[in-house]
Amino acid sequence: MTDYRGKVYETGDLDYDSDPDRFRSSVAAVAKYGLMGDVHPEVAERMSRENLKLVLDVGCGEGRFSNAALAWGLSTIGLDQSDTMLAAVASPRIKGDAMRLPFRDGCFDGLVALWMLYNVATPTDTISEAFRVLRPGGLFVACAPSRFNDPELSEVLPSSSSGFDAENGVAQIEKIFRIVDVSRWDAPLIHLPDNKALAMYLRGRGLSEHEIERAREIIPLPITITKRGALMTARKVD
Repeated sequence: MTDYRGKVYETGDLDYDSDPDRFRSSVAAVAKYGLMGDVHPEVAERMSRENLKLVLDVGCGEGRFSNAALAWGLSTIGLDQSDTMLAAVASPRIKGDAMRLPFRDGCFDGLVALWMLYNVATPTDTISEAFRVLRPGGLFVACAPSRFNDPELSEVLPSSSSGFDAENGVAQIEKIFRIVDVSRWDAPLIHLPDNKALAMYLRGRGLSEHEIERAREIIPLPITITKRGALMTARKVD
């Protein structure tokens, strides 16, 4: 399971509309140089095995989860605040606020918040909303990188602090949900063979051209990057 996460932005400073190529560079780098697939197909498969009928994808981006879900026969609705991201989603989608979901109580069998809760001002508000719109027994799935991600690039990547990550995410979910399972990873999962690969990856992490040029001077290539993170699942039990 690899991580599409780029730079951590303050809420209100997200770049998905102003600089969508940054996000797309992140996705492309992981797809091309990742040594293992992302979590989307795995989560879709689990929800299919549980025979979930309707799943809400919060922070859906350009619809990676909905594409994976379609292969497993799941019906999804994507929600995002970015018009640019939503324009690329083929499944039903809606523009909306993750902290104020525009849906009635108990109308979804499952809800995913994949690689997005670190972009939310108050993650527990989104988690509370997830609990509200899930039916009893519904499944909630979130994932996030570790604050100790990408150690091989520590010289060029700024230290990050996040309101939701692999270290603090479980405690936040446990404030709302009673049953939480966690799957963690800590492994060499991205192999960057050359300067082109390094530039693509660092562009996805939010670095400027000047910063990327500096990184090329000090990062030995080829290099394999350690990815750390967690997949967190919870069940709604009243």
